[in-house]
Amino acid sequence: MRLSVFWRLAFALFAIIVVMAGVNMYALIQLRQLTTLSTGLVSDHYPAIESAKRLLANLYIQLGSEKKYRVLKDPVFLKSFDEEAQDFRRDLQALRTKETSDQELKLLGDVERLHEDYRKLVVSSVDQIGDAATEAARQYDTSRDALMTRITDSLQSYITLHEGAVTTGLSDSHARTVQAEVITEQLVIVAVLLALALAGIASYSILHPLRRLQEHIRHIGQGLFGKAVQVKAPSELRELVDTVNWMAKKLQELDDMKAEFLAHISHELRTPLASIREGTQLMLDQIPGPLSPDQRETLLIMADSCERLIRLISTLLDLSKMEAGMMEYRFALTDLKRIADVSINKVRLLADRKHIKILTELPTDRLRVPADAARIEQVLDNLLSNALKFSSEGGMVKLAMEVQPKPGLVGVSVSDTGLGIPAEDLPHIFERFYQGRGQAKPGLAGSGLGLALAKKVVEAHKGKIWAESEAGKGTTMHFVLPIARERGAVA
Repeated sequence: MRLSVFWRLAFALFAIIVVMAGVNMYALIQLRQLTTLSTGLVSDHYPAIESAKRLLANLYIQLGSEKKYRVLKDPVFLKSFDEEAQDFRRDLQALRTKETSDQELKLLGDVERLHEDYRKLVVSSVDQIGDAATEAARQYDTSRDALMTRITDSLQSYITLHEGAVTTGLSDSHARTVQAEVITEQLVIVAVLLALALAGIASYSILHPLRRLQEHIRHIGQGLFGKAVQVKAPSELRELVDTVNWMAKKLQELDDMKAEFLAHISHELRTPLASIREGTQLMLDQIPGPLSPDQRETLLIMADSCERLIRLISTLLDLSKMEAGMMEYRFALTDLKRIADVSINKVRLLADRKHIKILTELPTDRLRVPADAARIEQVLDNLLSNALKFSSEGGMVKLAMEVQPKPGLVGVSVSDTGLGIPAEDLPHIFERFYQGRGQAKPGLAGSGLGLALAKKVVEAHKGKIWAESEAGKGTTMHFVLPIARERGAVA
């Protein structure tokens, strides 16, 4: 079961949403990781560094109070030392409770142990300081300085560890940011390309059947019913395709009925028309008896009308045979110039009657083409007759032939100085029974079959026919035929 247009668009839109949601999810995860890293720096490492620095400052304050006490023997400084030592231990204990790393806990434990040794050293040496014993004072100073150095080194190592962690965190954060930017950009590009591809596929799967159907309808409009179009289309369009195919089938049936009817009627009309023509000619030859001028004029009109009807019927029969693929062509090497002379002689009387000048531009050498001479002559007859019919009195008709620059082709053109063909009629002049606006003028009525037959004949000779026209300035009909490549007898 083929998906409908709605579900195709829905699935394409859903896929695009999923892709964009994936890109946003990745960006959100990266943002959360960066936020967690920044939170760790702000809530853990920076406070620990600040606390350790405060402990160092407190330690130096204790050292200052202890030294002042030794010099001044004032109990206030000793009391100050005890208070600062208590603050030091309290802050150190608070810092230890927040620490989780074994290495950093060990450093803080060393600081606590060494500070306790330092406090005990100060307390135990209170009485000895008063004696001012030089040797004892030196030993005291040496022990105190060693303890202070070890305490400060431990605190400095602790600070260095956290500063290293901060540096590593910042570097990691920068690397993650750069990586996230690159990957996000790539994902966005991929998402956009994928979205465009999905949208293109969805659009193509909908528009392609419509274009195929549109082309088929255009062919139907041109009378090319052909076979039913097979299109893989969504369910909503499937019914439309079936309807168009049904319409084309019915039109083909009507066209076949019309062709059969015209062929039958044309065949049935030829015999009585031939009898009427022969009878009219006998009367014009005055076989039954003499004719008055009025009677002769009436019979001439009848004879002319019979000839026109017979030509029309012949054209209808020829078109029916061509469309049915039953027309037989007798190809032979034919001199195109000789055919042109014959066609010009046929219409010269009509040209003289309308005072139209016929000009020719023909090569000096013979133009031999593989053709059915009678059919090519029929084409030239139609083109010259149309040119004379649509040219005003005193105009000019020109027949030209030349070998085309492209090897193996000869071009033939018939131009007139008549009304021209409107631009909107030009694409349709080779369609059967088509009559443009110019045909509506009095005296210019026609069957609309001459150019259709000419097109069929030229294409059967592997040629091409087309028209160029400008309203009010005249029309030029062109066709090209392949030139014979081998020598032989000329028909």
